[in-house]
Amino acid sequence: MIKKINTYFSIFISIAGLIMANDTENKKAVFAAGCFWGVESTFQQMKGVKSTTVGYIGGKVKNPSYELVCTGLTGHAEAVEVVYNPNEVSFEKLLDVFFELHDPTTLNRQGPDIGTQYRSAAYFSNDDEKQIIESKINSLNESGKYSSKVVTEVETISDFYDAEEYHQDYYKKRGIDGCAI
Repeated sequence: MIKKINTYFSIFISIAGLIMANDTENKKAVFAAGCFWGVESTFQQMKGVKSTTVGYIGGKVKNPSYELVCTGLTGHAEAVEVVYNPNEVSFEKLLDVFFELHDPTTLNRQGPDIGTQYRSAAYFSNDDEKQIIESKINSLNESGKYSSKVVTEVETISDFYDAEEYHQDYYKKRGIDGCAI
């Protein structure tokens, strides 16, 4: 009996180890494209996206609240942190979706939401990601797709603060498929 328990325990430890080892393959990307509810909903539906967290980035106040960010005084943007498996979805594909789900030519505004907290920004964690973002912006500007230049900020990933729990999975909790903007 003890031998069986040890065998099962060894199998369990091996499986747990594989799961933990595979988890290190996941990467994080952060995007700001206006109200974070719709942005999160879109990324949640993508194959290869393991999790999303809405929150605040790019400001000068530690652990800001939604109410404080909405004043526009903290410097934060509403953003979504996307954990993804690069073996299933590329950073480039995430970036393509980011640019498709909002208007990157409007400064500090998306739809009815106005203010610096609703700015367009793509964040990078290394030089390769920075180059990919800048190349995509250049490509969009040269394509003529938009009548105005892309104003998306390109910034290094800084402190990301999770938004309050009631903002997480906002559309899922309410049975909404996505943003109508």
